[in-house]
Amino acid sequence: MNFWWILYTIDWVLFLPVAITVAYILFFAIAATFRTPTTPPKAKGQNRYIILIPAYKSDVRILETVNSILGQTYTQRNFDIVVISCHQSEMINMRLAQLPITLLTPNFARSTKVKALQYAILNLPQFKIYDAVILLDAGNIVEPEFVEQINDAFEAAGTKAFQTHRMARNRDTAIARLDTIFEEINNTIFRRGHQAVGLSASLNSSGSVFDFAWFKRNIMKIRSAVGEDKELEALLVRDSIYIDYFEDILVYDEKTRKVHDFNLQRGRWTYIQLHNLLSNFRFMPLAFMNSQYDLVDKIIQWALIPRTIMMGIVSIMCITLPFIYFTLALKWWAITAIAIFAYALATPDYLVDKNWDRDFLRAPLITIGALFNIFRAGRDETGARMDAFSHTIRKLKLKSKKQ
Repeated sequence: MNFWWILYTIDWVLFLPVAITVAYILFFAIAATFRTPTTPPKAKGQNRYIILIPAYKSDVRILETVNSILGQTYTQRNFDIVVISCHQSEMINMRLAQLPITLLTPNFARSTKVKALQYAILNLPQFKIYDAVILLDAGNIVEPEFVEQINDAFEAAGTKAFQTHRMARNRDTAIARLDTIFEEINNTIFRRGHQAVGLSASLNSSGSVFDFAWFKRNIMKIRSAVGEDKELEALLVRDSIYIDYFEDILVYDEKTRKVHDFNLQRGRWTYIQLHNLLSNFRFMPLAFMNSQYDLVDKIIQWALIPRTIMMGIVSIMCITLPFIYFTLALKWWAITAIAIFAYALATPDYLVDKNWDRDFLRAPLITIGALFNIFRAGRDETGARMDAFSHTIRKLKLKSKKQ
């Protein structure tokens, strides 16, 4: 087979999906510039909230999170804090037990966030009635007006789910700064940009708010070990529930400082994206027929090349093609320039400082390492499913012995 024919085929097979992904990112980055954040009006009454905080080996970070919530201006009798503390030190659990919260201490062999949330729901007293649930992570810090702002947004949104604006607590290393840039780009493209054209925003792993009855019913449907936020997102859009986004309600999140952790995180997210595509692609024809544009958009979003892989492909093609066939490299340089423009447009001004250029140029080299962790995330998910299967088998055996 002719070498040049193979080269042209590989070139276009890689270029077309990259170009579609860049066009999608550019469209929503531009759309986001036309969206001005609005402050919801003051709520007339106070709803009751339950704040769920899964904590796995988080140590003192969980204490910081709880203390920031206890300092709320919102009436304290109208919100409850539930910490699901798994594999924490005894000292941390003792300090948590002294605070006015509900402390749950499961001891899962393989702990996951979704297991912790399901455990919390199953162990809530039946007489407790809530209007909404707020999900936070250990290490999140919120301002004193956080729950009050949530209450205003919950009344104004008219929907059963919305996402708040997650920002970085720390930017003290190059990796933390890069993680912050990527998260704010996601906020611009997948939240503010989508909101600008009337599509549902994307959920984040914390700082999300749900109608309590809906959450209680649907959290038990999730079986995946990773990516519970994306599975909840899929369930919402399949139920034709709009996901709103409130940019002025802030949740401060601690960013990873190490390359290894950063790469594992990106690899896990790539696996989650593929998992969601395979789980929801069958709904595409029906979504078109029923005009469920949010669901159509989500499936298209999950079908795009993950940006980690895209950056790796673009970097490799831009570097190698000039030495093989210079003309073929021109369109790759052009698409790279467009992608950089879209990312720059989606980056908030406060992040464009003296470190921005250097950190952004390091991104392709750093994120290529995440590709090798996709399979590790898949193995973790498979292992979790096998654990769940073994647990079910043991329960059935014990039941048969009793009979």
